[in-house]
Amino acid sequence: MTEITANWKPRSRAQIAARLAMDIPEGWTVNLGIGVPTLVADHVPEGREVIFHAENGILGVGPAPAEGDVNRWLINAGKQHVTLLKGGSYFHHADSFAMIRGRHLDLCVLGAYEVSEKGDLANWARSSDDSAPAVGGAMDLAKGARRLWVAMQHVTREGAPRITKSCSYPLTAAGCVKRIYTDLAVIEVEADGLRVIEMIDGLSFNDLQAQTGAELKRPA
Repeated sequence: MTEITANWKPRSRAQIAARLAMDIPEGWTVNLGIGVPTLVADHVPEGREVIFHAENGILGVGPAPAEGDVNRWLINAGKQHVTLLKGGSYFHHADSFAMIRGRHLDLCVLGAYEVSEKGDLANWARSSDDSAPAVGGAMDLAKGARRLWVAMQHVTREGAPRITKSCSYPLTAAGCVKRIYTDLAVIEVEADGLRVIEMIDGLSFNDLQAQTGAELKRPA
């Protein structure tokens, strides 16, 4: 585990999602992957319309249902209960993937095990207990959505960097990630490397670099 040199507190999973939600423009159609990304729908700024898509065949996904208001038949692709906003719709999953492959999604937000300095994505789930529905549609989303952002913890539980020079896990897709939101920073994937957009309060650039497996460029 990397030793820190300043007092700082990493963002929670909900705070990562809320920070990302702030950057989604009005009117975008967005797919949310499993994990931290599913929380994004709960944190869209009030008054901003963002249309959330689930690849199992939902358009107009709303925030997570309140306790006692769960519709057991209404789930997203990650098997989580969701709500449907006014004007939302259901459709066949083949039509859903036609939307994805036809590049009709403005944004996809996915979790990841690793992201490389070139924007390569490794996020395949290989679960022996069926806690995640296998590989899923991540490959289609990574290449079909007009842009891809990743939401994840900056390091593993053991303190190993998740942002690396090259991925050690099998790739979901190469060169697809445009922006990374972690519990420590927001990082843009540019043609010549990784540029830090912002860091959490109290965290120095050197501390952030020490927990990253690829070279970072300072904020402009």
